[in-house]
Amino acid sequence: MHERSLRVRGGSARATGVRTRGGRSSLPTRGGSRTGRVRGRGRGCPRSSVEQRPSASCAFNLIAIEDLPAGEPIEQALTERSKRSWNPRNYEPDGEDIPVILSSPAIPPSPAMYVECGGSGTSTPSSRYNIQISVHGSRSPSPSHKRVRRSLCPDQEHDTTNRDSISSLRRPLRDSEICYLLHYGSDDDDSDDESQNDNDEIVPMIIPRAAGILMDTPDDEEIEIDTAAATKPLVTSSAPSIISAPTSPARDTGMKPSHFFEFDWGTFPDSPIPPTERRESFKEHSGPTVAVSDPYEIFRLIWDQEFMEFIVQETNRYAQQLAAEMLDGGELQASSRITEWKETNVDELLVFFGILLAMGIVIKNRVEEYWNTEQNIFSTPGFKVYMSLRRFQLLSRCLHFNNSENLRNLNLDPSQAKLFKVEPVISHLNSKFTELYIMKQNIALDESLLQWKGWLNINQFIPNKAAAVGIKTYEICESQTGYLWRFKIHAHKASPTVSEADPFTASTPALVLNLIKGLEHKGYTLWMDNFYNSPALARKLKSIGFDCVGTLRTNRKYVPTELTNLKKSQMKPGQVVGYTSGDVDCIIWRDQNRVATISTYHGNAVSTKNGVTKLILIRDYNICMGGVDKKDQMLAAFPIERKRTQIWYKKLFKRLLNVSVLNAYIIHKQTATEVLDHRGFRKNLVESLLRRHSIKMQPYVFSARVQDTIFEVSRHHPAEYPRLTSLNSTNRHRHPCKVCGKRTVTYCVGCDKPVCVFTCFVKLHN
Repeated sequence: MHERSLRVRGGSARATGVRTRGGRSSLPTRGGSRTGRVRGRGRGCPRSSVEQRPSASCAFNLIAIEDLPAGEPIEQALTERSKRSWNPRNYEPDGEDIPVILSSPAIPPSPAMYVECGGSGTSTPSSRYNIQISVHGSRSPSPSHKRVRRSLCPDQEHDTTNRDSISSLRRPLRDSEICYLLHYGSDDDDSDDESQNDNDEIVPMIIPRAAGILMDTPDDEEIEIDTAAATKPLVTSSAPSIISAPTSPARDTGMKPSHFFEFDWGTFPDSPIPPTERRESFKEHSGPTVAVSDPYEIFRLIWDQEFMEFIVQETNRYAQQLAAEMLDGGELQASSRITEWKETNVDELLVFFGILLAMGIVIKNRVEEYWNTEQNIFSTPGFKVYMSLRRFQLLSRCLHFNNSENLRNLNLDPSQAKLFKVEPVISHLNSKFTELYIMKQNIALDESLLQWKGWLNINQFIPNKAAAVGIKTYEICESQTGYLWRFKIHAHKASPTVSEADPFTASTPALVLNLIKGLEHKGYTLWMDNFYNSPALARKLKSIGFDCVGTLRTNRKYVPTELTNLKKSQMKPGQVVGYTSGDVDCIIWRDQNRVATISTYHGNAVSTKNGVTKLILIRDYNICMGGVDKKDQMLAAFPIERKRTQIWYKKLFKRLLNVSVLNAYIIHKQTATEVLDHRGFRKNLVESLLRRHSIKMQPYVFSARVQDTIFEVSRHHPAEYPRLTSLNSTNRHRHPCKVCGKRTVTYCVGCDKPVCVFTCFVKLHN
């Protein structure tokens, strides 16, 4: 019954992507219990009833993180975090009874310094309430009085020559010290854990990512683990102790396995090989492949003329199909909006795109509000100048990307059929994104979620995402800039049969290998979370010229048994245990939680920064894993897909249009001599689209003084005839147009002649 409830929100537990961060899950998982007895098929591994999990060939040891070899992080954040420090004050005695701290000679003592701690709240300068100050902030009683004042001064760093004299001082508190202590701990804007410069390129504030590295997650994938064979016992006691690293001969870290699934796990060598020597060398010249900096020109490289003509053709075809369907069903009426349809063209469609992008800059709740021309602060008259509201709504209704009649003639599986109507856009953008940009060495693979609350059988539920429920996409992004290089929409798996000869045909390994196709043997480093990683996949990626780094689920196949059975309670904070097979390293670090990681080049080196010691792998992961989340953050400021729609694939199209503008902006930043900010880039693009492709409505809409926000109506402007006098009638008087002769409800106020607004008004006055 519980599993059925998960399916309602987006398929099976695997398909929903439920990944609870931290702690034990009270819900049963598809993999079974959390003790290692998991049924089902692993990621990219064939089903076998006799295959056993590999064990390490050496003794199991827990090592303190301080005892690991030191090293330097390979990746550097664009903006380093800063930590606020408090400079110690100079304490000098002033008098015999009440010594005073001279923090600033210009500020005289105040009666407020005589605040009694823990008393009745009264203030008195009596010397019997003086305090005994200690360097360590402790309280020592006065020799002559029982009641003493508690020292509230924080621990300071002083010269050793002054410590003896300071410890003997007795004095009341100053105003500055009282203020400091009252606000102590509240000024954490620049703390080491939570501070972040607003100008950071890499934003590790991605909450799911930064928090997820310190937490182990439950399973949401069917994994095959055979635990029938006896495993080696853990060398632990009721109170785990810190054990020094074992001494063993250095292993050959350049091991070339004879098979992807033969792992000989052992300890790390005493003299580790530097990560830079184990890492694949990067052989690409990263950056844009075109020397274009103008926002409009970059946008038109993505949405080229050929593809725009294809959209125009499909849109016009769908409008005819829609009108015929409404006519056959008896739904077509004289007031139906489709009766006003006239064929669109590339220029009008680009103006439509420009208006969509403008809606992401000028944010309103409803589409109709953008065409508000009333004389108030909420008016936005510019939209009506370029397109009428009814025409915009009609284009939104008829916008189409594929001929629906072809769906019956094609032999598509359910996954392909669900994305049929938007597949041309997905294929085109994937081709353009990969063609126009070469990524830097660090690339991230992660999921992104487009919110969709309506019923949709491909909806996914991922609680650690901002949208939580919606359409999931798997994306390859550049870690530093967030450039989207390739993506795939999740439409449920087609249940492929896993070949015994090639187990990487399973769904998740095949997804990873398809997304990185074309980047083989170029030295890229792929950063992934534990949803994808496994030792077999890491070795496969290493064999085709990739490095692989990320978090790991220890119930994956081929993870050492010692790491699989290791519990959080068996480790003390700061302890590390890990094994290497030469080309793949698996390490578990006990921090606030049990953190399992995998890497193909980092080793077990650590680095210390601001007094905090971490694995180099962890520091690099926090910097490089946020590529997809950085892209989502930059898109959130311009939500053109936020407007309501009942057609899910049109909302997905708006999201892809938004992403294409972001990619164009990233290209602009690397090619332009005068770089615009993100908002300025979008405004420039919108103005260029409207200026180059629009045929503005004639000045009858507004007077010449509209720029001064004075909404005066000119002498010649259109108006509608009054309604009929019959009760509750919505019809208006109609008269023959003076130009075309058709009956119309509009007329020119200045001429007092009936005339059609959009077709004959200009001809009448010319």
